[in-house]
Amino acid sequence: MENSNLKLFMAPMQGYTDAPYRRFHADVYGPVDGCITPFLRVERGDVRSRDLRDITSPLNDGLDVTPQIIFRDLDEFRFLASVVADAGFERVDLNLGCPFPPQCKKGRGAAMVERPDVMGRVMDEVAAMEGKLRFSVKMRLGLEEPGRWRELLPLLNGGPLERITVHPRTAAGQYNGPLYLEEFGELLSLSVHPVVYNGELRTPADIDAVATRFPGIEGVMIGRGLLGRPSMILEHRDRKELPESERVRLLLRFHSLLLDHYGEKLCGDAQLLAKMKPFWEYLEDEIGRKAWKTIHKAQSMNRYREAVAGIGR
Repeated sequence: MENSNLKLFMAPMQGYTDAPYRRFHADVYGPVDGCITPFLRVERGDVRSRDLRDITSPLNDGLDVTPQIIFRDLDEFRFLASVVADAGFERVDLNLGCPFPPQCKKGRGAAMVERPDVMGRVMDEVAAMEGKLRFSVKMRLGLEEPGRWRELLPLLNGGPLERITVHPRTAAGQYNGPLYLEEFGELLSLSVHPVVYNGELRTPADIDAVATRFPGIEGVMIGRGLLGRPSMILEHRDRKELPESERVRLLLRFHSLLLDHYGEKLCGDAQLLAKMKPFWEYLEDEIGRKAWKTIHKAQSMNRYREAVAGIGR
């Protein structure tokens, strides 16, 4: 493996990379260079209480955590930035990449890439907050056309951003559409800010392949790939791929910490199963199809624990 100086970030994944996940991942696999939280949003005129609990959780202590916000206009931006600042944070990540239609149709997420009028006002505010808050951006290339970032980038270049993280797909491509790597390369060459690559990184070798093709990147941000192989950043940092048995051993330790945590917080099998089953959603390749199916079929915690105990046997 090469490119040991790359920064390695944990991407925000709604419903997955919450404070307990970030805490226990760090405890088992070691710290990453930064975690971006799932986005905070305005709902019924206020920030969602669960989002606020997530960023203020003591489980974040000692971790490099940056809250992310998603907004449709300058007022929402100002409100959410103030919420993050009041919670004691000095950095905010701006979500210009969420591809989900309910958000895009309201002008949020990836739709903001194609709203330079709004982003111009937001970037003026970002500049005015310099010295109080530091900002970064996570974005896609556009809604349907991968070249729509070109009108936005001059606005981003004109503001004081720490970095730009780019998922080189369109919103229409969701998570399975084509990667527009030529567009990414052009954006990288034109950005005055450090650029981080995000998208389709599933093995340590994938990280090296991207860094070799784009040697100018500051780092990579990993989402689904880290959910499917939680040891990936550890392996890249240590310069060796772990054998399957060791990856499974660490995975079960990680799972045990999460299960103990939620076992104390939640009541009854139904709640605990609903919380724990998604942990395995991307892990079929790590634990095998049979174990993966058995876990998802479990209807009681006894069956669930038996299924987990059978992994690797």
